[in-house]
Amino acid sequence: MENTLRRSLQRLLRLPTLTLTLILGLAAGTVLMLPMLSAQAAADDSLSRLQQAGVVRIANTQTSPPWSYLDDKNQPDGYDVAVAREIFRRIGVARIEFIADKFKNFVEGINARKYDVVVNSMARTPEREKVVDFTLPYTVQDFRIWVNASNTDIRDRASLKGKSVGASAGTANEMWAHKNLPDSQVRAYEGGGFLYNDLVSGRLDSVIDSYFNGYKMKTINNLPVKTVGAPLVYSLGAAVLPKHADALKAAMDKAITDMIADGTLQKIAQRYVSPEYDMVGNMKKAIDH
Repeated sequence: MENTLRRSLQRLLRLPTLTLTLILGLAAGTVLMLPMLSAQAAADDSLSRLQQAGVVRIANTQTSPPWSYLDDKNQPDGYDVAVAREIFRRIGVARIEFIADKFKNFVEGINARKYDVVVNSMARTPEREKVVDFTLPYTVQDFRIWVNASNTDIRDRASLKGKSVGASAGTANEMWAHKNLPDSQVRAYEGGGFLYNDLVSGRLDSVIDSYFNGYKMKTINNLPVKTVGAPLVYSLGAAVLPKHADALKAAMDKAITDMIADGTLQKIAQRYVSPEYDMVGNMKKAIDH
């Protein structure tokens, strides 16, 4: 069944962007097709409550450019922020309150109703799916090995054996490292700055991080780091909702689908990520990987 859905999705992604009517539902190896609005979704108030209130509370880190950060006026900005604004504009919720929180707190925060939605490119995992729901994905990142620029011992995944590997706490990177690198010393860090400080100082042998974050550390922060080997994993990112918020999920899925179909998502990616970045094309690569 999964392979049939995967082939169907791949055929859709070969169409021109403007003709897409169904879009990505893959995260952590599972493909989901756009759900129809069920009777249960029509009955719950997860969407109507926000529309009537005219405001939605959305969490992101606000410390992870180009995805979410504070601009020169101290206002939330970035790819995730722009996507969130466009989704809820289409849904009909006039005002957004962005709430800053740590990545590792998002699932707990959703279930504690600290916020209504998380829009922070979070990857779907079996563990998370047990306690929260995910929209269709709207972004993809590839994760790589980063080392000190002077390092010659680590060349690929195999050469991580016996080495220390750092990752941001609570992320899919950390979970992947614990699962796939049993012969490495995996260390979780609360902040990306500490992660790369230890890499540069020699207290850490390697870091698993997205190409974007590592490249930012290298070019903007001028740190002596480099990437080695092929991408370890691709991660499709989606928004996170409470369980059983079916009406809200259906509306957000439709907005994401329409944004891909009319080219809006690609334009947002080109503005915030890179003018040359092919978001939809890289989603297809994630499926084919």
